[in-house]
Amino acid sequence: MSHIKLSALSLAVCLSLPGYALANETTQNEAQKASFEKIEVTARKRTESLFESPTAISSIGSGLIESANMSNLDDIGKYVPNLNITRYGVGNAAHASVFIRGIGLQDHVITTDPGVGVYLDGVYLGRQMGANLSLPNVERVEVLRGPQGTLYGRNTLGGAVNIITKQPGSDNIVTVNTKLGSRGRIAGDVYLNTELTDELSFSASGSFKKRDGVGKAINLANPEKEIGEEEELSGRMSAKWQATSELAFTVSVDAVDNEAGQSPYTIEFTSALDANDPFNGDFPLLTPDMIPSNPDDLATTVAGIESTGYSGWGTSFIADWQINDIYTAKFISSFRSSEYEGGLDDDASALNLSEFPEEGGADQYSFEIQVNATFDNMDFVSGLYYFNEDGYTRSGPFVFSPWNTPNGLLNDGTTASFGDYGYFDINQETDSYAAYFNMSYDLSADLSVGGGLRYSKDEKAADAIFPSFSERKFETAEFDAVTWDVNTSYKLANGMNVYGQIQKGYQTGGFPPRPFGGPAQFVSFDETHAINYEMGLKGQVLENVSMLLAVFKTNYTDLALPFSDPTAGGGFVTIVENAGESEAMGFELETTIAVTDDFSIRSAIGYLDAEITKVDAGVIGIGKGDTPALTPKWTIMIAPSYFVDLENGATIAMNANYSYRSEIQGQSVYNASETIDSRELVGFNVSYQAPAGDWEVTLYGENVFNEIYDQGRLQQSGFVGVMRSNDRSEFGLKFRKDFEL
Repeated sequence: MSHIKLSALSLAVCLSLPGYALANETTQNEAQKASFEKIEVTARKRTESLFESPTAISSIGSGLIESANMSNLDDIGKYVPNLNITRYGVGNAAHASVFIRGIGLQDHVITTDPGVGVYLDGVYLGRQMGANLSLPNVERVEVLRGPQGTLYGRNTLGGAVNIITKQPGSDNIVTVNTKLGSRGRIAGDVYLNTELTDELSFSASGSFKKRDGVGKAINLANPEKEIGEEEELSGRMSAKWQATSELAFTVSVDAVDNEAGQSPYTIEFTSALDANDPFNGDFPLLTPDMIPSNPDDLATTVAGIESTGYSGWGTSFIADWQINDIYTAKFISSFRSSEYEGGLDDDASALNLSEFPEEGGADQYSFEIQVNATFDNMDFVSGLYYFNEDGYTRSGPFVFSPWNTPNGLLNDGTTASFGDYGYFDINQETDSYAAYFNMSYDLSADLSVGGGLRYSKDEKAADAIFPSFSERKFETAEFDAVTWDVNTSYKLANGMNVYGQIQKGYQTGGFPPRPFGGPAQFVSFDETHAINYEMGLKGQVLENVSMLLAVFKTNYTDLALPFSDPTAGGGFVTIVENAGESEAMGFELETTIAVTDDFSIRSAIGYLDAEITKVDAGVIGIGKGDTPALTPKWTIMIAPSYFVDLENGATIAMNANYSYRSEIQGQSVYNASETIDSRELVGFNVSYQAPAGDWEVTLYGENVFNEIYDQGRLQQSGFVGVMRSNDRSEFGLKFRKDFEL
């Protein structure tokens, strides 16, 4: 097996070197063969060619989503260079920690903000909990790498992920998809898209998926869920009214309800536990024989902590107005609401040592007004933006021995002097304002220059109560920044496009998520800034080879460094300080090679050398030279496709996919116990498409070698908590049927 994996890795590297591009496929096999059709993206809030856009963008179309068996946003992270998506937050599978070029945040508590922005049809999703979106009937996913401070503003320090759904009126069709597979997999979705009248179009989709778990809560008599079990119901409706030839209105509503088992979790012992050390408390009672021999099982005795849930809904209203041949205006308003529950038994045993059930939620609304223009040799995008979010996180009753223990008793029967069960809650409201302008100017038919400017201001009000607080503490803070970018691009004689750009990005400040050590810890930290220098080369290298190449260096200052410390008193303290600087440099190379008319190979390779270059004195744990958390040095993808046309007009499509991620650190500090090993994933699709193209049956395999890898590792008192992967091997059949309307 190891020889097979090494050979696959070598092949991926070799095939990535000649060039770079990911095509924006459709679900039809014939369209998938057309590797070099013009790919248009809207990531810069204007429609433009992927090859001509002066920034690093990957566009993952619906065809690749289908052929690579991508069902959630975290699957996208396996196929885009220098993009890494993991899940840890309170064991909830709806959580997605998105990292691009070494920047991101794995925490989910309401006072933390992601370093990479996720957008659904142009609407910012403020929370990482719930960001692991399902991907039925998605037109494409665009990933922008590097700071996006001008057009997207706050919290896009690492980049942005844009999810674009299929719009009403783009088809007159009903599509039914079903899926049956191993591990009890049952899934299906229905998609309707039609023009009701010449002016009114409508689309709707409903999706259901379910899979058995991989482990059990062995000490619970009637567990609510199996460990790793999946069950989700989601839907979306959208209507578009073309009021006049110049004015259109689109209204969308979506909802999701996810009930799942906790993600697989276990612990590994890292040092002897000392009964005389008060920070260990009861932990000396914890012995290796108490941990289930199957690391997917959980030995907790806390009922309910083995299950997780997430529910949310959102609505948006978009008005598009073609004012005249030059100017257009766009108005986007949205409201989203979400709630979640989960929790971890940190010691993974039957002892009541460290259990943190948790729930939270957030309501957000936003408004954006754009005025855009296109002249003969210039275009610009401008806008005003407002965002409000009001949310909470609370936990209790929780146990963290010896500070907070059931009824004041330790597991040896003695009385604890530190009190009873613990409880905390933390709340935050954010108001964010921005104004931006971005333009591009053609100096000649081949040479263009551009740039942008944005002003952002954030106002935050937070309050918290923790066991170490004598009373609830209230805090307010304001942050603002001016961000900008400049770029130039030139079309070479062979049709290739070369570009260069400098970008400044901004990550808003905030408040620490777990100030268990006392109210003195609940103080604001400042914003982080970044300057990115980048050059790229895009286009069709040969008649059968296209590529996108980006080389970059990014400097981060006033870096907000989170570090979780289980020995700081009363709970799992997360400290955040503007204590450092870091540097990241590397390259990204994506290619599409049409070997023949029926055989093509898509590949991507990302290299990232990231390290913390400066740490202020007195910062706990993190040191100069450490690697930022969850940052792989290498990311590699290869996806070959082969088509066979049969005499009856049917087509057989064979697709394979391979994904590699090198080792990473669980935190921005080097601990051998927190090193997460590399992982390799292999999958395939073999499809038969009917001559008329109206139905298709597919044999699929996901993670065919059943690679089990770690999603996260956090050092605790004498052991490390390990969140394990849940995307285990799966084989089955998919069926698609189209009905024309």
